[in-house]
Amino acid sequence: MSNFHPSFPEKVLIGILILAGIPFTIHAEKVGSEITLISVYDNYQVDQKLKTAWGFATIIKTPQELILFDTGGNSEILLSNMKKLGIEPSSIKKIVISHIHGDHSGGLEGFLERNSNVTVFILSSFPEAVKNMIIQKGAKFVEISGPARISNSIYTTGQVYGPPEEQSLIIDSKEGLVVITGCAHPGIVNIVKKAKKIMKKDKVYLVVGGFHHPPLSCIKAFKELGVEKVAPSHCTGDLVREAFREKYKENFIEYGVGKTIEIK
Repeated sequence: MSNFHPSFPEKVLIGILILAGIPFTIHAEKVGSEITLISVYDNYQVDQKLKTAWGFATIIKTPQELILFDTGGNSEILLSNMKKLGIEPSSIKKIVISHIHGDHSGGLEGFLERNSNVTVFILSSFPEAVKNMIIQKGAKFVEISGPARISNSIYTTGQVYGPPEEQSLIIDSKEGLVVITGCAHPGIVNIVKKAKKIMKKDKVYLVVGGFHHPPLSCIKAFKELGVEKVAPSHCTGDLVREAFREKYKENFIEYGVGKTIEIK
């Protein structure tokens, strides 16, 4: 009952039930949501049945919906991997594109040919050609500039300068903040700091995605920022990735195509 805060009418009703000796159940409000991350496109491989290619795409599954973050560089590979994982394109209603580079946006057009009943969250700085393509395929788009709410407990950092401009996602989970980056061109440490500032929360449970060949000093910075778990992939670089593995030990997550991370 610690998370249940009844209104005045609810308090009156509860009092009546107690006096009458009538049994009742209080359903406490859930704080955060259960989240599942599924890698569907990456140059690192976890599931040998899936295809790898340079790029990044991850499904974010919530109790309410499925969101596709980035589309990799090739729609055939993206859709093939999704099919093998049992994920129907029609189940996706929202797509977030981190930045304009082809290894993150290249699969978008082909995906929209399979499912155009989606809203695509793109940066306001994206070329008109991309916006026109989305409309021509029958989909809708939302232009992102500043931080914004994408879905229940899921937020975008807004447009952060790299170059190029890039947005990352923040999930406000029960375990703490989960930060998902496409390529982290603005700097992975800067992105984590920005996420904490936007959400006004200190606990970072997990940072996952491409870290863009950061210096080894980022590992110490992550520890200082209180990042509990890491799942670097895509463009992080083998040297830094292995250094994270050594430092984080059991809190290092091998992330690559086919990997599933459940956040309770």
